[in-house]
Amino acid sequence: MLYDFQVKRLNGTPVTLSDYRGKVLLIVNTASECGLTPQYKGLQELHEAYQAQGLQVLGFPSNDFGAQEPGTNEQIGQFCAANYGVGFDMFAKIPVKGESQAPLYQYLTSQPGAEGEIRWNFDKFLVDRSGKVIKRFHPKTEPTDPEIVTAIQEALKA
Repeated sequence: MLYDFQVKRLNGTPVTLSDYRGKVLLIVNTASECGLTPQYKGLQELHEAYQAQGLQVLGFPSNDFGAQEPGTNEQIGQFCAANYGVGFDMFAKIPVKGESQAPLYQYLTSQPGAEGEIRWNFDKFLVDRSGKVIKRFHPKTEPTDPEIVTAIQEALKA
């Protein structure tokens, strides 16, 4: 179950995903040197617009695609804050594909309707309040795209 996974914040503090029980989650693998990096802005906009209603955006930096996240966790945090004002929860860099794929991403990519390897940076998983993956969005789908916004709104109402 999603809530069984333990992850680490950028500062190394461990967090169990059960801390997010009852929230709608948008889980995203991120990178700071990617053509899609400006999606941080849209993710922050979603965070600001829907956090009070129960949305939590969770960012998981990864260096799996084109070495586009080479920095340390501290550097990643500084970059996100300085360039995009990121206020949503960011976690320590993890592998999201391949043999060393983090257990959380093994779980996410095996869920019905969301199966398959992570395609690129900014692949997005929408999780309902009970911890079930309900939708997966392509990396090139902007966070503020009506498809994502509508899915978030519906999940928040459920």
